[in-house]
Amino acid sequence: MVKFEPMTETDEMLAEFADNFFEVVEINYTDDGKEQLVGYLREGVETEQMLMEAQKQNVILPAYKIEILARKDWLKENVIRFAPVETEDFMVYGIFENKVDTHGKLGIKVYAATAFGSEHQTTISCLNGISEIKRMADIAPKKILDVGTGSGILAIAAAKLWKNAQIVAVDIDDESVKVTKQNAADNNVATQIIAAYSDGYEADIVQQNAPYDVILANILARPLIAMAPDMAENLKTGGYAIISGFIDEQVDWVISEHEKYGLKLIKLYAKDRWRAALLKKD
Repeated sequence: MVKFEPMTETDEMLAEFADNFFEVVEINYTDDGKEQLVGYLREGVETEQMLMEAQKQNVILPAYKIEILARKDWLKENVIRFAPVETEDFMVYGIFENKVDTHGKLGIKVYAATAFGSEHQTTISCLNGISEIKRMADIAPKKILDVGTGSGILAIAAAKLWKNAQIVAVDIDDESVKVTKQNAADNNVATQIIAAYSDGYEADIVQQNAPYDVILANILARPLIAMAPDMAENLKTGGYAIISGFIDEQVDWVISEHEKYGLKLIKLYAKDRWRAALLKKD
């Protein structure tokens, strides 16, 4: 694992290089609001190759530290670590949990090793946003889109709340698509959810089912902003959207960009430094 020195903003050339070079890339936010890029090297690839490739592409690498990850049973580790997560209407828990008491809430069971977003602050806020939409009398969504579905938690939550809704759940990662299909089946909502690969809103399945009553997008600030026009275009007038994946300092930046396209802020959710927003298209 290569941890780069936190920076005020990740350089675009560095981000593109990392996406192409590393097996997995993530952006973490430090307590002072900086971004830290973390890359996981492919098996058999040495850091010398990273330096040579960066030099070829004229990419300046920030200072970095290398951490060697022990080879172990990550599935077992995640099964042990993944404790149930409870929100207003939902209980998210690992599929291997025994005798889970959902306290009368809608249970969402997910394959624990792939539930990478289940405990994240943004997922919890998005689930609360879905509950907020459910309480509104002006909408009974029939068509829902989940962009960047991950393990499918938000799509499954929507399917359980709205039994007559059809959900298109897309992700740029093929593994996420597979996991979402499996989790949908395990939660008995597979007939309501179509999981497919899509880079944002580009896939035919997304376009064919547009416009949507509700759009969910729990990703990151920059892709949210880049896709704001697409969100507005694919959302029905009077429809709702939940966006998340940005921190406190990015709220004005993200919301103002969506307002340009007629998406009005209804409610902001805060959990630690992470934010989520409920929007409505006028």
